[in-house]
Amino acid sequence: MPAPPTRRRDIYVNPLATRYASADMLRVFADERRFGTWRQLWLALARAQHELGLGISAEQVAAMEANLGDIDYAVAEERERLVRHDVMAHVHAFAVQCPAAAPIIHLGATSMFVVDNTDLVLLRDAYGIIRDRLVRAIAGLRDLAARHRDVPCLAYTHFQPAQPTTFGRRVCLWLQDLLLDLDTCEWQRGRLRLRGAKGTTGTQASFLTLFDGDHEKVLEMDRRVAAAMGFDATFPVTGQTVSRKVFADALTFLAGVAQSAQKMANDVRLLMGLGCVEEPIGESQIGSSAMAYKRNPMRSERMTSLARLVMSLSSYAAVTAAEQWLERTLDDSAGNRIAIPEAFLATDALLVLLENVGGGLQVYPAALRRELTRELPFMATEEILMRAVSAGGDRQQLHESIRRHSHAAARRIKEEGAANDLLERLAADGAFAAVRDEIPGMLDPARFVGRSREQVDEFLAGHMNPVLAQHGDALDTAAGEVTV
Repeated sequence: MPAPPTRRRDIYVNPLATRYASADMLRVFADERRFGTWRQLWLALARAQHELGLGISAEQVAAMEANLGDIDYAVAEERERLVRHDVMAHVHAFAVQCPAAAPIIHLGATSMFVVDNTDLVLLRDAYGIIRDRLVRAIAGLRDLAARHRDVPCLAYTHFQPAQPTTFGRRVCLWLQDLLLDLDTCEWQRGRLRLRGAKGTTGTQASFLTLFDGDHEKVLEMDRRVAAAMGFDATFPVTGQTVSRKVFADALTFLAGVAQSAQKMANDVRLLMGLGCVEEPIGESQIGSSAMAYKRNPMRSERMTSLARLVMSLSSYAAVTAAEQWLERTLDDSAGNRIAIPEAFLATDALLVLLENVGGGLQVYPAALRRELTRELPFMATEEILMRAVSAGGDRQQLHESIRRHSHAAARRIKEEGAANDLLERLAADGAFAAVRDEIPGMLDPARFVGRSREQVDEFLAGHMNPVLAQHGDALDTAAGEVTV
């Protein structure tokens, strides 16, 4: 077997490409896909112009088609060093390979015809990958929620003990966030349009000249280019560029996914610290170079780190959209080349992790019960109070007794590390003699979880299962090989 290829070690290489993102997402933003799409757009434009009667021959169109996938990058790069313009460099490289078509490549178009339209094509494809990953992550968490629908555990507010819930219901909180993200993904992808053939400042003046003032042919050319690229429509008005709100909306959506992922990752980290759950851990995985016993929440911490990056990139896109001057400025070009791919690559990577953690999370019911048992006597006091009052006791006196015993039990737990003996204290207090025999039965966690189990069942049946049925194609898609 040949040795695996080695990458250069003397220059910076983006870790999103070498460590985190999937090959599927990397291919979307690769040069081959980008510049290949430029050539597809030039072909679509020339074909539409030929079909609508401009002086472009079938032979010229055929020559372009024959050279779509055969890009001579050396010629393009040499030309770009000379002219300092990437689009014109690739026009030149295309023309060198099909000289018969050289006079009509890019006819009537501006650079943004290929740059912006390609970005919209790539955006559509990247949305599709994120959508599939969301669906698979949701499916894994759906199964986790169903398996633990009735496993009681302690709910927290402010990371302080609150009331019992079930672990399955906690998972449903994560799921609901991801469902909102999936809805946003579908909506934003569904409303994408192509920029189309709009000319230098969006007025289509160059194309109107080419078609001798025939507005209908200009509109039809625009429609045909869109159809050739798989779009139903183009944006009705643009400047030289499509509105940068399109990209700001995309990165805002990705930031929303990052929020959902980080929320879940933080919960897993907290619960791992309590010893109640464990994320998937490799058989030979090392948690610490010093402490060999450590099993750290490495995947969840990486999710948090990547999510932070994605959320920060959304602010770049918002500022860029607001900063565009009149019909266009070029101050977005360099940043967009970095921010848009990186936001999608990082989101892709964190969803790979989310699917892995959610689908393989190890839950320890005994540990969950341990945390709950320590606090459950305090939570049972309200029902004990009500029962004792119903048996003829004085509410204020009983409340004071509970307060005094609760503080004493809590102090013993904190200072001595002892078990919670609150219920024993209440049973020994004559004020609660009338309900003494009932007190042990009040420690059943099922008495305090409310409708947690029913809410899990209702949520999965009414919301989760229909969504997964609708997106069954994503569940059949291979996730791709990514090391997590």
